[in-house]
Amino acid sequence: MKEKLNSSQEVTYLFDKYYLQLGDISYIELDFLSSLIAIFRPKRKSLYYQVDIDPLLSYLQQFTQHKDQFVQYVHRVLDQKDFDQLITDTGIISYADFRYEIKKRFTEKYLPSQPPKSTLQYVLNQIFYHSKDADWVASIPQEQLHQLYTICQFHSLYENDHNFEIKEILYGLEVLVQRITGRAMETDVNKMVPEFQNFDSPFIAIMREFNELNDRFLRDDLHFMTSDDLAYKQILVLHRQCENYIDTAFSNSHRFGISIKVNQSLLRIRQQLERIKAILSFLVINDNREKVTKSIAFAQTLIDYNCRKSNIRKLVGQSTQLLAYEITHHTAQTGEHYITSTKKEYWRMFRSACGGGIIVGIMCIIKLFLGKVETSEFGHALLYSMNYAIGFTAIYLFGATLATKQPAMTASALIAAIENGPSGQDQNRHKYWSFAIFFARLFRSQFIAFVGNVMMAFPVSLILIWGIHEVFHYNAAAAKWLQLVNELNPTETPMIVHACIAGVFLFLSGIIAGSISNRDKHNSVYYRIEEQPVLKKVFGKEKTAKVARFYEKKWAGIFSNIWFGVFMGTTASVGMFLGLNLDIRHITFASGNLALAWFGHDRYLSTEMWIWGILGIGIIGFFNFVVSFSLSLILAFRSRNLSFGELIKMAKAVWIYFKINPKSFFLPPEEKK
Repeated sequence: MKEKLNSSQEVTYLFDKYYLQLGDISYIELDFLSSLIAIFRPKRKSLYYQVDIDPLLSYLQQFTQHKDQFVQYVHRVLDQKDFDQLITDTGIISYADFRYEIKKRFTEKYLPSQPPKSTLQYVLNQIFYHSKDADWVASIPQEQLHQLYTICQFHSLYENDHNFEIKEILYGLEVLVQRITGRAMETDVNKMVPEFQNFDSPFIAIMREFNELNDRFLRDDLHFMTSDDLAYKQILVLHRQCENYIDTAFSNSHRFGISIKVNQSLLRIRQQLERIKAILSFLVINDNREKVTKSIAFAQTLIDYNCRKSNIRKLVGQSTQLLAYEITHHTAQTGEHYITSTKKEYWRMFRSACGGGIIVGIMCIIKLFLGKVETSEFGHALLYSMNYAIGFTAIYLFGATLATKQPAMTASALIAAIENGPSGQDQNRHKYWSFAIFFARLFRSQFIAFVGNVMMAFPVSLILIWGIHEVFHYNAAAAKWLQLVNELNPTETPMIVHACIAGVFLFLSGIIAGSISNRDKHNSVYYRIEEQPVLKKVFGKEKTAKVARFYEKKWAGIFSNIWFGVFMGTTASVGMFLGLNLDIRHITFASGNLALAWFGHDRYLSTEMWIWGILGIGIIGFFNFVVSFSLSLILAFRSRNLSFGELIKMAKAVWIYFKINPKSFFLPPEEKK
């Protein structure tokens, strides 16, 4: 069995193996360099790397003849290799199509595209092909890198007689500036920044400055400039204005909404601006001692760009954060209406929840009869979906409350409470305390909404099934009573899983509402309705304006409730098609179904059934709440780029406040006289 070699032994073995072939690069190509890099590549992934290349340096210093062969080999590998695409394209979003970019990066992660062999990127692809290579290369001590630079007899970027590297950098910068100027002039992007419409575009101005700088470098055969150069200072000023332009566009998403295409365009411009600033800094030399340091840093930068070009997680994070913020911003604004402060609001919530319970009680009866219709599974899915969709939409339009719709809406409002907490020296401590008070308001609002829903769904379902029995002498729940009882018993059915599924749908309905609101805002749908000439001619300006206002306030909610109904109505049928035991359990429907089961069994249930039925309603409500609220909280944290460590501090503050004032989590505060 071959003994494991240390780094020094591996270096010696590698040079002995390839020594006779180092002079013939056409034969070994990049095999030697790739094998040499592999010796120093850490075997385990880590957050922190400490890589020591001293074994290579010592070997090259000790064996002069091998060093000379190695130096010639490295120069033949690297000299006159084009690298402009590493500056202009690598790691930057290619298209405004998010799905295409995801597919492209996923493919390149496992089957990287290979540029021509005349490019530096081809070399980097062959030797630094691990995504973490940039991290450990960056950890190599600067003294060792300077020593390797000297041994390999490299010339700095600024000492090449042919000025090849500087020309590549200038060309890359010119391409980037041309691209951002064209993209920033697009109508969808311009629409986001009306503040700049009466001023000269900073992108056109920076393009002119770069053209002049490029011409000066080529005309005067310059290799670098100083930080006091007026052109450099002007470019920095214009660059800052371009950054402000993009920041303003992002911040205006509250006013105008934002689409995934515009979001990607803005992200692409931001990445290109960051790239321009980073690469431009390598053209600035104030002291000759910087030449070697910046040349080494430039090489590390190109390696970093190439290693991270297929980073999917970063792409998804950057692309979805603003959209998530816009969606949760809508739910935060809506969620404020679900949180009570005063005793008057508390009992208004109770009455509103009772209204929701009445409608759900009616829906329970309708669903019971729809289940008796002779049709296919698709037919049942369609009928159930219509029942749910119409019922939920009615609850929304009548201003009633479905308790479990609250968590998906209120999570973002809670995060907003953290963001908008008090300022001052004790800001961090006070903002968590403010959050705890706000959470208590949410909890008691949710509690009284649950009470109102459950209290009304049970008697309404019971009165309706009793009325049908009295009029038609038919007990509609007789055949299904046992199933209705068992659905509330976690020992008989996977009730908890089904309650969690309903929680996921509650979360998705909130996402849909926020997404529709953001899309319509971005597309100016409300304004387009208000100014539609045919509508104004037929209905008049005032009625058309009312239609536009109704659409603005209600359409997102109507659409999300329709989809929530579809999700709820089709789950069981989809589960049957897939051969899975899928279904939904919702606390308010559970209360109504318990009433139907009791009446269906001739108004008798055993004590055990009653215990499990009541416990089941509570368990279902708990998991409805926990799942929808947790998912919404995660999205809200993601959209605000908050650390989940904040969650621990928030939980501690809530627990302390609960111990001090547990009553406030269930009952409203006393009115001050």
